[in-house]
Amino acid sequence: MPQPLDPVAVEGHSGTLTTDVAIIGAGPVGLMIANYLGLQGVRVVLIEKLDKIIDYPRAIGLDDEALRVFQSVGLADALLPHTTPDHWMRFTSKGRCFASIEPRTDEFGWSRRNAFIQPLADRVLYDGLQRFAHVEVLFGHTVNSFTQDGSGVTIETEHAEGGRRTIRASYMVGADGGNSFVRRTLDVPFEGRTKPNQWIVVDVRNDPIGSPHVYLHCDPRRPYVSAALPHGIRRFEFMVMPGETEEELSKPENMAALIRKVVADPEKVDYIRKRVYTHNARLASSFRVNRVLLAGDAAHIMPVWQGQGYNSGIRDASNLGWKLAMVVKGVAGDALLDTYTAERRSHARSMIHLSEVAGDIFAPTSRFGIKFRDAFVRTFNWFPAVKRYFVEMRFKPMPRYESGVVLLARTPRKHGWLARVLERSGHSAPGRLLGLMSEKRESRLGRLVYGRDPHCHSPVGRMFIQPRVRTVSGDIVRLDDVLGNRFAIIGWGAEPTFGLSEQARAIWQRLGGCFVVAKPDTQLSFHDDVPEHVIAIGDANTRLKDWFARVPESVVLLRPDRFVAGMSSPQQVSQLIIELAQKLHLEAAFAPDGVAAFSIPETAGA
Repeated sequence: MPQPLDPVAVEGHSGTLTTDVAIIGAGPVGLMIANYLGLQGVRVVLIEKLDKIIDYPRAIGLDDEALRVFQSVGLADALLPHTTPDHWMRFTSKGRCFASIEPRTDEFGWSRRNAFIQPLADRVLYDGLQRFAHVEVLFGHTVNSFTQDGSGVTIETEHAEGGRRTIRASYMVGADGGNSFVRRTLDVPFEGRTKPNQWIVVDVRNDPIGSPHVYLHCDPRRPYVSAALPHGIRRFEFMVMPGETEEELSKPENMAALIRKVVADPEKVDYIRKRVYTHNARLASSFRVNRVLLAGDAAHIMPVWQGQGYNSGIRDASNLGWKLAMVVKGVAGDALLDTYTAERRSHARSMIHLSEVAGDIFAPTSRFGIKFRDAFVRTFNWFPAVKRYFVEMRFKPMPRYESGVVLLARTPRKHGWLARVLERSGHSAPGRLLGLMSEKRESRLGRLVYGRDPHCHSPVGRMFIQPRVRTVSGDIVRLDDVLGNRFAIIGWGAEPTFGLSEQARAIWQRLGGCFVVAKPDTQLSFHDDVPEHVIAIGDANTRLKDWFARVPESVVLLRPDRFVAGMSSPQQVSQLIIELAQKLHLEAAFAPDGVAAFSIPETAGA
């Protein structure tokens, strides 16, 4: 069990438990944020109304970005035994596979698509909290109310067995699911729609089929899913037809009729659970209200067809964790938290569109939808480029931040009439498909709809690659394991601290960032060109050299969540750091030696 809070955190005279951050909800997002903050030395109280973490399967798909976040909190190795890498998604119709999504890229250090067992992943996250004496989990506590003021949030809770408790936190995160009490109390609009059809999910042990991957069977009479999961578990999902109920479908004879579509002997199926659910596509209008922030399903919920609900929540945790830690520790200003909504909301909307399009292709709700789907699929044979676009999962909208903690010139684009047409048609199946294909703003269709993007080829605002690199001790490791959860400046072939101003050096020291020089692997044994306190790495597989060869600058500034904040030449590193300081809303003065001070120019980064 995680240890109780440091006694300093408890005000004995009032019975109020004080902490830096209170997190409502011990699901994967709340647990991930707690782990990240725990690593940063931030005091956390995690409040969960249930008496333990949920132990039944829910999500089944984990992407490379989420695995990278597990890596960032030191828990990837514990999670890997509960995953199946390279888990392809195959669409079938009339017994024939017409599309197989098989992304084979690993630019972020992990397999792009992975099957996993969520209860075991959540257990890994929960057990990870045992590392921190300053993190406490309160199970069986319901939040009755909360109020916030200029200095914090006061939370009133009630234990399931009686007794009340007050928690006082500097900030609070609502990670309490799609029916979020926190979001509803804040009266934040939750915009979107609910699909009219429902699905029954059936999880079984001792996999009665055994074939790998996940299969989406586009049966017009009753679409269904069959997915292989780790440890001999298999998931079946069947569309609930009009007039059917969960109670009726769960009866042994009706369940046997469903399962008979996919197994030879329904009587020998080892059931874990059966549950009917509805597909929702909803997005909160804001992810922040003063000192309260929303994350995961509390901020956005989406249909399951691309497995992005879980992964989007983990992205929230990664984006919010380092910002909360900096603000709570007094390194950055409170306004930094505004960038959380600015950066995460637009991408969550894109993932909702992706999930809706996948559902439209798999399970159309009308005869016209079925005909449109079949006609669209036939184009795969006529246009190989279209087929590659879908099969290689190029359609997946990757996070790309155009505002927030990114150093991009402000060059707004004017949306044309096509963008307005697309917006009006976005609720139809063809409109959603067109919208998905135009999400990539650097594509021809994206430029046609949204106008030319002057930054379309810039890596700024995108996630940086994670190749394997060699350390000076000779070990081959993933890049993030060298960098840690901190800002990093990497220079290719050039030492990035040469000519660094004292002002920039003081800012960088305050941020706790690191300087890295990346070399061809053959040069790593030569140390005379690497000053003390600069990390040298060898480019073991030339991926770093290839990456830098595609961009005009040779120095990259990385955020703790491994997104590119900015790029520059070696002579512009000082200005890059000063511009970052303004984006982070650092305090105006800092005296590293007790005498000297610097100020951050108001025009920096403008």
